[in-house]
Amino acid sequence: MNDLAPVAGIHSVRSALKFGAEGVGELWLERGRRDRRLAELADLARAAGIPVKQTDRAALDQGAQGTNHQGALAWVRSAAPRLAGDLDGILDQITGPPLLLLLDEVQDPHNLGACLRTADAAGVHAVIAPKDNAVGLTPVVCKVASGAAQTVPYLQVTNLARTMDQLKERGIWLIGTAGEAAGDLYGTDLKGPIGLVMGSEGTGLRRLTRERCDLLVRLPMAGTVESLNVSVAAGVCLFEAVRQRGLTR
Repeated sequence: MNDLAPVAGIHSVRSALKFGAEGVGELWLERGRRDRRLAELADLARAAGIPVKQTDRAALDQGAQGTNHQGALAWVRSAAPRLAGDLDGILDQITGPPLLLLLDEVQDPHNLGACLRTADAAGVHAVIAPKDNAVGLTPVVCKVASGAAQTVPYLQVTNLARTMDQLKERGIWLIGTAGEAAGDLYGTDLKGPIGLVMGSEGTGLRRLTRERCDLLVRLPMAGTVESLNVSVAAGVCLFEAVRQRGLTR
């Protein structure tokens, strides 16, 4: 299983089997556990030609590495990132105003995995990040993403600034987050075609990235901390967009 990452939990495993079955190498289920949901997972796996292994709880605990597996664990191949050349095709298939997430040199795999998971929950059409100085779709990222690495298109681009120009040519409004911005997230219209641009864990938005944003906004902070973790900030911003758009899943 060296080339596979564990995806644990009934909901996450179901998502992997439904939307990324081609990347699932094997399904582990807890031996002797009677649960209709586990039986459904087994049926999904067998229908896709994926081996199903009945195993004991100790093996599941070890494979899940502390994650609550609920008796189900899928071993998933690391998803392959999409490239800049795929962007137009992705945008052409979107119905309604696009909602994109741009991550500028996010390097922590747990942050990227959390961002992908939140992006999936919020209905984001694509996550875009630079190829250099940023973490890719590593096994750790895929594990934290809990199946979202297979469901949300993740584009690695050579030049993020150039890609931002391309998005603007397509009529997408780019909104960056910065603590010193005058505009407030909750006072910003997020209902149209937008790309939310988040900076890296340490330095925030790079100069060229910042300059290409159409608007900078800040998250209101009532406490003493100066900033939020990038994955938390991305969640706040994305679900404000969801709230404004009135989206339901």
